[in-house]
Amino acid sequence: MSRIGTRPVMIPAGVKVTVEPTVVHVEGPKGRLSQEYRPEVEIAVRDGAVIVARKNDSKQSKAYHGLYRSLINNMITGVSQGFKRILVINGVGYRAEVQGNLLVLSLGYSTDFAAVIPEGIKVTVEGNGQRIVIEGIDRAKIGKFASEVRSLRLPEPYKGKGIRYEDEKIRRKVGKSGVK
Repeated sequence: MSRIGTRPVMIPAGVKVTVEPTVVHVEGPKGRLSQEYRPEVEIAVRDGAVIVARKNDSKQSKAYHGLYRSLINNMITGVSQGFKRILVINGVGYRAEVQGNLLVLSLGYSTDFAAVIPEGIKVTVEGNGQRIVIEGIDRAKIGKFASEVRSLRLPEPYKGKGIRYEDEKIRRKVGKSGVK
């Protein structure tokens, strides 16, 4: 039995969940999200909670059970509270700025990078261009955009230069020792 899938997802005040034969819609104060789901699972709204049940005990059905429960939980959290991811830029001369719907990054290369900010995501730059705050209601979009920005200059282990998540710890290495 799925430990994640069996737990009901509580619906907070101000959030409305509607279930159609193949789509779940979640609407709240921050916006509206939709998610298609497979026929191997059944989704129902009862007593102020969303309940995900599987139709049989096949391996695929068990996998989708926990998956759709987590996706619905993320949708409900997104439309009620929102999600935030913070990136930290470390390096001499490295900085970021927002220009319209572009995030322009100067990362020590001969040219600057310009990343197009996806629709539904809000990006702000703080701390003299050293902190990038990515906010929105869709957790998957935020995580994907943050990983794309981070991949432009991965943090290196010797000086720690590059782009890292705020809660990420970089394992530092000792450089060359002058021993003969």
